Amino acid sequence: MIALPDEFIKKYTHLLEDDAKSFFESFDHNAKKAYRINPLKNNTELFDTANDGNLPYGIWGRFGEVSGHSVDHVTGVVYSQEPSAQFVGEVVQPSPGERILDLSAAPGGKSTHLASFMDQSGLLWSNEIFMSRAKILSENIERMGIRNAIVTSHSPAELSEKLPNFFDKILLDAPCSGEGMFRKNKLAINQWHKDFPKELATLQKEILIEALKMLKPGGQIVYSTCTFSPEEDEQTISWLLKTYPELILLKIDKPSESHISDGVPEWSDKQYTDGRVEISNTSDQKILLNTARLWPHKLQGEGHFVAKLQKEHSETDLKPNKAIKKLESSNLSNSQKRLLDEFFVSTMTNFEVDYQRLVLFGDRLYMAPEDTPNLNGMKILRLGLEIGVFKKNRFEPSHALALAFSPQKFKQQFNLNEDDWVKYVHGDVLRTKQRLNKGWILVTANENGVGWGKFVDGQIKNFFPKGLRF
Repeated sequence: MIALPDEFIKKYTHLLEDDAKSFFESFDHNAKKAYRINPLKNNTELFDTANDGNLPYGIWGRFGEVSGHSVDHVTGVVYSQEPSAQFVGEVVQPSPGERILDLSAAPGGKSTHLASFMDQSGLLWSNEIFMSRAKILSENIERMGIRNAIVTSHSPAELSEKLPNFFDKILLDAPCSGEGMFRKNKLAINQWHKDFPKELATLQKEILIEALKMLKPGGQIVYSTCTFSPEEDEQTISWLLKTYPELILLKIDKPSESHISDGVPEWSDKQYTDGRVEISNTSDQKILLNTARLWPHKLQGEGHFVAKLQKEHSETDLKPNKAIKKLESSNLSNSQKRLLDEFFVSTMTNFEVDYQRLVLFGDRLYMAPEDTPNLNGMKILRLGLEIGVFKKNRFEPSHALALAFSPQKFKQQFNLNEDDWVKYVHGDVLRTKQRLNKGWILVTANENGVGWGKFVDGQIKNFFPKGLRF
């Protein structure tokens, strides 16, 4: 039985009244596991992951548990993501060709969801302020085969300085008090104290101020938290609407079968002291019914809050903005061009390369997404699709390239059987009687790329990354 903080119990006993009993009981129920199917992959048929039913929103969500060593996981066909968290991406629902910012993106659940809608077109900018978490984000972007994402590690203020009025849509899955994750994360319970929601609400407002600087007039911002706290939810949105009159709160569609609730307007102006609820500055906040609350005692998922706003044009939009320069491509040397051309001719089929989007970071070559701005002075972990690395007198393809395209794009393929799979993910050399030409081979499983091999003298040398082996 989960031991909840006394002040937390007092607060939500007052707020939820008749619902309080079932709310508190939900903390002793097991959290429901779920995942998303990745439509960017060549074959999206599940191979070794249980399907326990569809989520009541979206087309890719399934109930079930994912193994990190499964074929489906390693090839990027599935991404393990809690059910309620999947609703956020459905609210953002970007379109191909748009510029999208996921401002607090690690570990990557919501970014990879947004990429599913974008179908490799446009620009997905995934940012995480903490470098250690940004590295995990970048790895998940790679595993899911996403080609149009930039991964950075910056503070919101650093980004807004460089990218004013740049994005069509912004997602801020805000750092919060984590009340909605109590039954999954005992650390969140230990961190909680009665003033914690107010402290986080202050931080959330600071981040929102910077986020809005990056949103185009006419663009949309989706704000989400994994907490029940009105201070971080309805009250933050109420503050946002009062502070920025150019913002309109849009109605979020809540399918009846999803059991998603409306926001609670009455909570937008309540203060909490020692468990008592006091109303101050009462006002008509019925517009907050447009927001969404996901309660663990009403649906199969954790606690979440979601709001969607649109930035209307204002007088300040008439003022000239700081010009954003376009990214300049790298000038490859003649020897680099020769090595790259040789690789594409010998290894790929009908592979279209936009040389104006090729950028070198040291010896590593990337193909930047469309509309990539100048990146001088920025901390970049991933710039679109990593093609490979130039080494002495040779070009070696990246693991990302093997995951990012249909196997039909590769001239030679080797499909792993059950025994070969165990050997390959362990890093062993593969032996085969299959007739292959000397050179690079795409290693596949369930009709999706797993990684690279190199055929030499009747055996396939293993290029599955050492950090991913098991």
